[in-house]
Amino acid sequence: MKAYTTEFVRNIALVGHQGAGKTSVAEAMLFNTGAITRMGKVEEKNTTADFDQDEKDRGLSIYMSLLPVEHKNHKINVLDAPGFVDFQGEAKNAVLVSDAAVIAVDAVSGPEVGTELAFDYALEFDLPILVVINKMDRDNANFQNALNALSERFPNHRFVPVMLPIGSQADFRGVVDVMNMQAYEAEGKSASDIPGDLADDAETARLELIEAAAEGDDALMEKYFEEETLSDQEIGQGLRAAGNSVIPVFAMSATHNIGVLPFLNAVLNFVNPPSARSITVENGRGGDTEVIATGQEGASPLAYVFHSHTDKFGTLTYFRLFNGALKGNDTLYNLDAEEEERLGSLLTMRGENQEQIDALHAGDIGVVAKLRGTHTGQTLAKKGTKQFVVRPTFSMPIYAVALQPRTQSDSAKMGEILTGLTNADPTLNWYQDAALKQTILEGMGGTHIDVAIKRADSLGVGLDTAVPKVPYQETITKTAEAEYTHKKQTGGAGQYGRVFLRVEPLPSPTGDAAGEDFPEFEFGNEIFGGSISQAFVGSTEKGVRGVLGEGVIAGYPVKYVKAIVFDGKMHPVDSKDIAFQIAGRNAFREAFTKASPVLLEPIMTVKVTVPEENMGDIMGDMNTRRGRVLGMDTEAGRSIVTAEVPLAEIQRYSNDLRSMTAGRGVYTMEFLRYEKVPAHLQAEVIAAAQKEDEEE
Repeated sequence: MKAYTTEFVRNIALVGHQGAGKTSVAEAMLFNTGAITRMGKVEEKNTTADFDQDEKDRGLSIYMSLLPVEHKNHKINVLDAPGFVDFQGEAKNAVLVSDAAVIAVDAVSGPEVGTELAFDYALEFDLPILVVINKMDRDNANFQNALNALSERFPNHRFVPVMLPIGSQADFRGVVDVMNMQAYEAEGKSASDIPGDLADDAETARLELIEAAAEGDDALMEKYFEEETLSDQEIGQGLRAAGNSVIPVFAMSATHNIGVLPFLNAVLNFVNPPSARSITVENGRGGDTEVIATGQEGASPLAYVFHSHTDKFGTLTYFRLFNGALKGNDTLYNLDAEEEERLGSLLTMRGENQEQIDALHAGDIGVVAKLRGTHTGQTLAKKGTKQFVVRPTFSMPIYAVALQPRTQSDSAKMGEILTGLTNADPTLNWYQDAALKQTILEGMGGTHIDVAIKRADSLGVGLDTAVPKVPYQETITKTAEAEYTHKKQTGGAGQYGRVFLRVEPLPSPTGDAAGEDFPEFEFGNEIFGGSISQAFVGSTEKGVRGVLGEGVIAGYPVKYVKAIVFDGKMHPVDSKDIAFQIAGRNAFREAFTKASPVLLEPIMTVKVTVPEENMGDIMGDMNTRRGRVLGMDTEAGRSIVTAEVPLAEIQRYSNDLRSMTAGRGVYTMEFLRYEKVPAHLQAEVIAAAQKEDEEE
């Protein structure tokens, strides 16, 4: 593929709800531009975008796919992003590096949860939005209903049809382009007159289009008042100037290749070249931010890595070159890793197929292989550059598993492979939980985690998964005392230490105090008269602190407790450091069990967004999970339920929510505070912990 200069490049992200047909739209765009000779189908597992075996097996897009097409001497980089909410990180990164978001909407279902997420991403990065109402050939497809639903769901935007459907459902056979007032039937390679029954609708739509374009540009408004019309070029200019306040809407059936070619023509008119794009950068990672212009070929190179794909052959790194120009074998500096990277050959990808390119100009998207230490979310530039591209922010993980390597070999490689997976996908996170003695992998849902585990397996690491332990905490509710004597005689010098210990509850950040800063442990010394030397008081404290991490009643960390040693006894010969450590540990355990110990459990704030008809199901389900509903809102056909729910009751909520809403519900979850576990449930947790100890 030849190198295209900045003014002849367009970058679009295909985003939207799962099942809206984004991959089929991309496949049709490839076919209409001659990049492929036969259109694949998702159900036949032969599309260009979904080349990964896991995508074929599941019948859905998992990874962002780069699909450049060449049309009318322009290069359009199409980024086909997953619509499944578990993979929202891929979609958000695709939008960040694009110049427009093309949001696919099902002509039957209308806007759904994934549509809202796509709108949020485009608005966050201030990108123009184009809407494609796809699947016009389906039973019950209705262009006007979908258009009305969009206006209702997103009342701050003006949706203006650029194309009108000719027919609908089984009779859908073409589109009317209201810019040039021509009809394009079948594959749309030739224009014809508008059918008579659509002439009035087309005139009305064209007038609305011209008015919307005029409102986007003062000069065009003046011309419109004078001449009462605008040229096709001026309409495009006005709509581009309007940003995302005015949203052009198109109609098509991608699988039947109807309306796709006229849409491709429109992309060149409605999407700005990269030189119109601005991005936010940090002056030093985490420093002050500023907005800079991009698409400047004469500027110093500035690139952002937005996707990495690793298989058994190595890693491919995808980046957008926001400024500057590059040739093969150029060297850039990784500002985050603080190391130089030699790029090697410059590539573009079409699905899994590589094509070498000689140069890359500002605004274009490139791919390089086998970089040493560069990961998704990092900035590449010339050494000495201080401007880092601001990374997107992602929702907190809502699904976690505990990992267990299957073999010793898997254990040795697990950390490296998990780090590689999380470097490639910023919505994945793994860590070792010392308190729970588990390796935890977090993600955006069960499917997200399943894909990661399967990817690890393909890279040579076998992992078994389990539901993670809930990170309970142990504390006390009253003051108690205990005495413990450690005495051991072995024939020579023995061990002796006697400790009198009191425990007192400290204020804990529960209820309204959540978020305030409270000490988790304090140690006090009330020894008078030297019954225990200062050194052995220190030994006693060391013994007590040794219990804090391992717990007393159920093996969970001890928090918000004060331990005070107030008396004791030592032996002039047999008293040793270890003796007082043991005495302190056991005295603390005894006092703790006398002080009405309780378990604290994490409470999460959960925000669930579902169709209105599912609201009753969600409310009832929250009650069964010990949830407290804080509020209910209804926004344009969607219901939002906010509740406080114990983590123990919601660890697998993503699976249940998907079942209750047929995949149309989403939720976010954030830690709020700790609260006491109800007594009957506490007994169950303690019994389970004791059983686990016995089995071990």
